[in-house]
Amino acid sequence: MTAPRGRILTAILLPMIGAGHAEDRPIGFLTPSKNIACQFFTDNGQGVLRCDIMNTDARPRRPADCELDWGHAFEMSAKGAASRICAGDTVMDPSLPVLAYGEVWQRGGFTCRSEQTGLTCFNAMQRGFSLARAEQKVF
Repeated sequence: MTAPRGRILTAILLPMIGAGHAEDRPIGFLTPSKNIACQFFTDNGQGVLRCDIMNTDARPRRPADCELDWGHAFEMSAKGAASRICAGDTVMDPSLPVLAYGEVWQRGGFTCRSEQTGLTCFNAMQRGFSLARAEQKVF
């Protein structure tokens, strides 16, 4: 007696699908308040760090050339300037690990420090941003 074709295909594909998820896990962290999330990406062989702050006391005025959300997303490359970006998505992901207050996260030339007063991240060129509910600064 032979197994139906659907069962064989399922038996072959399910392990492959499961293996893909481990590689697709996001690289990054959440702050303990869960108000800030950061993820590390590789774009054309260069590292990029993006951090989103969900709740702020005030949002800056959206520029005319931004048709998406403005004010919550910040991004920098490993050797370039940091900036607030126009974004229609988010890097907020509840499955990310929490970076405890006082802890430092490092990856691909980026350093981030989580503190009760907010999050500060910078690259090898000492360019970056500080994010807190009350104020967000790019330096």
